[in-house]
Amino acid sequence: MHAQIGAVLSAVRWVDRLAAEFVAAIRTPFLTEMMTSMTGLGSVTAGVVFVCLFYLAGWREEFVKSVVALSLLGVVVWALMSLVERPFPSNPVCVTEGGGGTTSSFPSGHSAAVTAYAGIAWSSDELPFAVAAGFAGLISFSRIYLGTHYLSDTLFGIGLGIAAVVFAERFLDRVGEEAVLDRLPFEADI
Repeated sequence: MHAQIGAVLSAVRWVDRLAAEFVAAIRTPFLTEMMTSMTGLGSVTAGVVFVCLFYLAGWREEFVKSVVALSLLGVVVWALMSLVERPFPSNPVCVTEGGGGTTSSFPSGHSAAVTAYAGIAWSSDELPFAVAAGFAGLISFSRIYLGTHYLSDTLFGIGLGIAAVVFAERFLDRVGEEAVLDRLPFEADI
């Protein structure tokens, strides 16, 4: 069993190395500028802005689902980064986090968050799924392109984003939106 896990991890590292070589080969100044600008849409700050916009727009379902999904992702991503402590790829194009920010390459929190938004858009009457999914794909790719995550970190982040939305939907089916709104630290009249 231990040998099989080692073989799988070796294959993952090999694919990660191939992906890193591919993005290094396609880097251009224009594409680097575009990816650097786009990657911020997956940040914690952008997440807070999107949740606030859902609230201000009166999109109750999207607001509550994003609060649940992103809260779960925050805890899970932080815990995995703390436990795994995978080093960042060498020679990143740019550093997108501050000195006290992210401590590990695994998993990609940006990819998890933007995938969650795409998942929320999937069942939304307000949010365009194709646009959200397109941005999620581009932002996830930007993390690999900029050298801040390996391909496997990003794919795992995408899986986490999907799982968080599925969890949020089932959780809200069970407890209801009012139970979440009642527990917020402010009066949520939505």
